[in-house]
Amino acid sequence: MKPLSSFKPQAVFSDIDGTLLTSEHVVSPLTSSAIHTLTDQGVLFTISSARSPSGIRPIIKKNDFHCCTIAFSGALILDEDQNILYEKGISISDASKIIDVIEKKCPHVTWNVFTSEDWIVKDRTDPHVIHEETVVETTSIEGSLQSLSDTLMVDKILCMCDSEYMSPSETLLRKYFPELSIARSSDSLLEIMAGGINKAEAVRYLCDLRKIPLTSTIAFGDNYNDLEMLEAVGCGVLMGNAPSELQKHFSFVTKSNDQDGIFQAFKELGVLN
Repeated sequence: MKPLSSFKPQAVFSDIDGTLLTSEHVVSPLTSSAIHTLTDQGVLFTISSARSPSGIRPIIKKNDFHCCTIAFSGALILDEDQNILYEKGISISDASKIIDVIEKKCPHVTWNVFTSEDWIVKDRTDPHVIHEETVVETTSIEGSLQSLSDTLMVDKILCMCDSEYMSPSETLLRKYFPELSIARSSDSLLEIMAGGINKAEAVRYLCDLRKIPLTSTIAFGDNYNDLEMLEAVGCGVLMGNAPSELQKHFSFVTKSNDQDGIFQAFKELGVLN
């Protein structure tokens, strides 16, 4: 969708990494101020991310945001007080099958299992895990699926690998598990969720719950797992640091996350008076 003059949204949805956060993993002062201005005016602000709630809460706390949370790319939705509004996960038995394929067929991939509150890895000394812990400011737990109660759901399986192994790993996992939602969130991260899970469906669910028309919403994102969300809302804004292949398909590309892209888009849309 092309930029509109004086577009007044009722809801704003934003991805985190590469979008809301700069490359220094902080929210810029201009972007933070703009979000507070809008929420003070009654606009619903929602963080929509592939991260877990524990990886999102530090951002909410540091910036004093009062917002809803879409976690695990839509598998879990929380209200402003962190109460669960929606959750759809993968069974422990099905998750075990996925892990088995990853270990046997994708030797260069590091797997991570997420429940609503826990992040389980095979080896915390893995460089990919160490890097991710630093970025999301939370700690993983060494363990296995067998340590989880059968009553729990796996909200997401995260695959980490060097960029050169991403495409073949994604192709293989899509072949083995066509019924699941599989989306690339970066050149080195691949998200696996239950079938039908994506950010767009979560946005629709929350807007329906709050009686907000999709035509009155804005969303910001920078990667492939944001695509459905950006296409679903009234105004989808792609960040200037997004892959060039994505930029070819969007008429509204704002500045990068290091150039106050969200704030600049708000200005262009006439959202901020």
